[in-house]
Amino acid sequence: MESIAEMAPAAAAAGAMPRFADGTINMQELLRQLAESVVNEIMSAEADELCASSGNSRNGYRERKLLTCVGTLTLRIPKLRRGSFFPEDVIERYQRADRALVAAVAEMYSTGTSTRKVQRIAEKLGVDRLSKDQVSSIAQSLDADVEELLGRPLGDAEMPYIWLDATYVKCRRDGHVASTAIVTAIGCDSRGWRHVLGISVVDTESYDSWLAFLQGLRARGITGTVLVVSDAHEGLKRAVQEVFQGAAWQRCAVHLMRDCIRAASGSRTLARRVARIVAPVFRAKGAAAVRALYHVAADMLRECCPKAADIWEEAEADALAYLDFPASHWKRLRTNNVLR
Repeated sequence: MESIAEMAPAAAAAGAMPRFADGTINMQELLRQLAESVVNEIMSAEADELCASSGNSRNGYRERKLLTCVGTLTLRIPKLRRGSFFPEDVIERYQRADRALVAAVAEMYSTGTSTRKVQRIAEKLGVDRLSKDQVSSIAQSLDADVEELLGRPLGDAEMPYIWLDATYVKCRRDGHVASTAIVTAIGCDSRGWRHVLGISVVDTESYDSWLAFLQGLRARGITGTVLVVSDAHEGLKRAVQEVFQGAAWQRCAVHLMRDCIRAASGSRTLARRVARIVAPVFRAKGAAAVRALYHVAADMLRECCPKAADIWEEAEADALAYLDFPASHWKRLRTNNVLR
């Protein structure tokens, strides 16, 4: 069987190179033709091998359309005189890229994008036709993969550091688009590798929802947690204290600075001044310097914005908890945004 590199020059020599109206080569169509040829040759070779080993013989073809990232392929699946032949391994291998495209379309629909916009975007991605049944089928397979990921036992995994966060996204629920809370947990093991420990959709970010979520993590085997990083949501703080007893709690420095700036939101000039006061504190080198700057910032806030000063002073112990851990870890521990 020829390789793709061998087939492209052959196609050009035969005058079969697809071109646009201006004469330039249509690379998308060329890739589609090559992929279609390769898949059909693989299936033909597998059918010949099966017939040779079983004494069977071939009896024509049956056609099937397959949506892929390079366009729609027309598969010529060999028919046998006895039994049937269906190369699931080949179909799955070449359809895997298309699943990503269909999954993207399904996500757009679930987040409230209109059906017409989804269809237009799908066409630009090379998906000629996308039915509700196709989206549902792909979504169900993705749901199974997610369920397996989030339900897997963690086997008494030691996670010294855990970051907790919640975000609100628009989702299609019960036929309408509504804001939904997505809570997440990311852990760092003793070797420094980060792991997605859990993701959950909750009706509201509350003590009960956080407690159930964190208890689920512990039930799957998480141990050895010494620091939990999150924002200052009261329900979350209470749940962390109950589930991870003995672990320190780090108040996210970014959320703290935003809270202080928000306290001065009545004046843009004052808000900018508060931001300039608090931002340099967490960039300082050395624990002593950070604590000294924290106190200086508290005094400056007291003079210009007492409400921000109250928030800043009350949060000191929790905002500087990261200083009790190795200095090389500080950048990651002082905020629950571990993607930076």
